[in-house]
Amino acid sequence: MAALALSACGGGARQDAHEPRGNFTVAVSTASFPASQTLSQHTHLVIAVRNASHKTIPDVAVTICNVTCAYPAPKGEGTSAAAFAADISQPNVANPSRPTWIVDRAPGPCGYSCKAGGQGAAVTAYSNTWALGRLKPGQTATFDWAVTAVSAGKHVVAWQVAAGLNGLAKAVLADGSEPRGTFAVDIASAPQQSYVNNNGQVVTSQ
Repeated sequence: MAALALSACGGGARQDAHEPRGNFTVAVSTASFPASQTLSQHTHLVIAVRNASHKTIPDVAVTICNVTCAYPAPKGEGTSAAAFAADISQPNVANPSRPTWIVDRAPGPCGYSCKAGGQGAAVTAYSNTWALGRLKPGQTATFDWAVTAVSAGKHVVAWQVAAGLNGLAKAVLADGSEPRGTFAVDIASAPQQSYVNNNGQVVTSQ
């Protein structure tokens, strides 16, 4: 009965089904996010992952964390906060997570989910994690989040690459370390200014 109920909810096959165990060597060819931004500025966080191993990665994924992706993370950090968000210290709130950036478009094919304000086709059931599926040797998967800054101040965004969603397939760099990193971003309180020039073009300035 439980299995039928899960199937009826539209879950389909488990995302971690048949995940192989082992290390998969990757190279992070691009990791970019502007260090200086302004309120209301539209920008992109881009992580490009190349499969540098001789075997197919079962499900290449990237997790976005608050300050650190290390586990266990300090209270309020890691994936306890929503992706592109931070936890506030105010007690007795139902959800302490407050957005630092609004995700305008998440990685993956942008179908109905994006148009309806969802997190994109690559979103998974795992906290703050997007996956782009199988990645053959030599191929590159590009994770591109289009975001808008909504909270001024100094912020740290962390990211980590995985080769699967169940922890069995592990992504490693050529030196055996974990493919992870951080972006330190300063969001200015003065928003960007936009105007239409004589040619009918929208011009954005600081």
